[in-house]
Amino acid sequence: MVFNNILETVGKTPLIRLNNVVMHIPATVYAKVEAFNPGLSAKDRIALHMIERAERLGKLKPGGTVVDATSGNTGFSLAMVSAIKGYRCVLTVSSKISEDKLNNLKAMGAEVILCPQEAKPDDPNSYYRMAERLAKEIPGAYYINQNYNLENSEAHFLSTGPEIWEQTQGRITWLIGSSSTGGTLCGSGRYLREQNPDLHIIGVDAYGSVLKKYHETGVYDEKEIYPYRIEGTGKNIIPANMDFQLIDKFVKVTDKDSALRARELARMEGMMVGYSSGAALQALEQIQDELTEDDVVVLLFSDHGSKYATKFFSDKWMIEQGFMEAPEVKAV
Repeated sequence: MVFNNILETVGKTPLIRLNNVVMHIPATVYAKVEAFNPGLSAKDRIALHMIERAERLGKLKPGGTVVDATSGNTGFSLAMVSAIKGYRCVLTVSSKISEDKLNNLKAMGAEVILCPQEAKPDDPNSYYRMAERLAKEIPGAYYINQNYNLENSEAHFLSTGPEIWEQTQGRITWLIGSSSTGGTLCGSGRYLREQNPDLHIIGVDAYGSVLKKYHETGVYDEKEIYPYRIEGTGKNIIPANMDFQLIDKFVKVTDKDSALRARELARMEGMMVGYSSGAALQALEQIQDELTEDDVVVLLFSDHGSKYATKFFSDKWMIEQGFMEAPEVKAV
C-alpha cells in the first residue's frame, strides 16, 4: 500500500495469538500489538485524534504549540504528529523516563523538560503542573492534557475497540491491559462492553500506584504512593479517562515480575514489547484460575521493547535492580 504520509498508517494493528508463554493457561490468548503503529505505541492513536480534534475546534491553529505531560510514548506520538503538521512540541516528563525514550523524543524534534519523579502531583515542579504552566505561558499553545482530555479514551472507542471486536469475530470474553491514563483500556473496553455486556475488563496496576485502592474504596490514599519502575502502568493521580465503573477489578503486579514476563515474550514468542505488556501478561498469570477453555482473552500490548533497551532488556540494569543475579565468574 502507498500512503501520503506516516500518519495514514496509524491504527489497524494486528491481533496475534500467544502460544509458548501461555501453554498452561486454559483460555485462548491474543495480544493486540500496538507496536505496529508508526510511533511504536498505542499513543499514536490518541495523539492524532486529539490534535485533529483540537484543529477542528479551532483550539490549535497553524504555527501553534502542542504541550503535554508524558511518560514518553504519548510525547513521541505528539512529536511525530507535530512534525508532520508543522507544530512546535513542548513536553514535560518525569525523571524516571528511560534514556531511550528521552533520546527518541529529542530525535523527533520535541523540546523536553525533565521534572523530578519524586514531586507530588500538586508540586509546581511536577511534570503535570509544569505542563499546565507552560501551556499558559506559550502563545498559541494547546495543552493536550491526556489524563483529563476525554478525547483520549474516545480515540480508542472509535478505533481500537472496533478492531478487537472484528478481529476476534465477537468472541472476546476478557480484556486485560495496564492502567495509566485509562484511555486505551477504558476506551476499548467501553466499545467492547457495549457489544458484549458480559465482557470481563481487568485493569493492571503497579505497587506504588493509587488506582486499585481507589477503585475498591473510593479513597485517594497518598500512603499508596511510592516510586516504582514499571512505565505506562499505574498513577499517583486519578485521571478522568479512568472509568472505574467499567473495570471489573484491578490486579497489582510487581516491577520484577513484569520485567521478567516482558523478557519471556521476547525469548518465547519473538515479541519485543514494552514494560506494560509484561505487566499485562503477569496479570493474566495471576487470574488464570478464573479462566476456562471457552474464554478468549485479549491482552493490550501498548508499545515496543526497543524503548527499554537500557532498562529491563539490559542484564546490567536487571542485576542492579535486584531482578536477576549476577552470573558466577568461573575461574579459568
